[in-house]
Amino acid sequence: MSATANLEGVLDEIAAKCDNDPTPDTLTLDEVLDSVGRRSYGPLLLVIGLFAISPATIIPGMTWLAAALTLIVAGQMALGLPRIWLPKKALQAQLPRDAVRSGIEKGRGAAKFIDKLLKPRLTFLSKPPFVNLVALMVIAAALITFPLGLIPFAPLAPGLAVVFFGLGMVARDGLWLALGAGVMAGTLWLAKSLIF
Repeated sequence: MSATANLEGVLDEIAAKCDNDPTPDTLTLDEVLDSVGRRSYGPLLLVIGLFAISPATIIPGMTWLAAALTLIVAGQMALGLPRIWLPKKALQAQLPRDAVRSGIEKGRGAAKFIDKLLKPRLTFLSKPPFVNLVALMVIAAALITFPLGLIPFAPLAPGLAVVFFGLGMVARDGLWLALGAGVMAGTLWLAKSLIF
């Protein structure tokens, strides 16, 4: 696999940005996303999903920012747009550099374990028309995050689904896309019991 075809590769790219960026205390979300490349949907979904389940979402409004970015990316993915557009204002969100670096280091053990499970399989699920269904499920995850954002820890469920979808897209692993669909089904059940 190439450097960004697995979770550890994505973390390495973000860590390199932390170490080589000129600003001493913060990174913008734009800088983090640029470090993994903004030309393909998989790494973007993975990074936004990791952001959505990170401690950074304790800051008021960050959960909804993650959901809005997820919605924008997934909407373009569903339409099959070749170039991914993201709003500049959202990309200017400041992330504490130490928190980003700490999150990367804490996640490395899990990343190594997950990467052993990732491999290209059921690759047809990462191509049209199935990838459009994945995009619709990611849109659902983003939309359900808005009401769940009012309930402590509840947004972790759709965020985790987005991480699974991102992993599946990065590694072209249809099994992880299917697992993401399972997590999404559980998220909808959770939302139904908590909200309705």
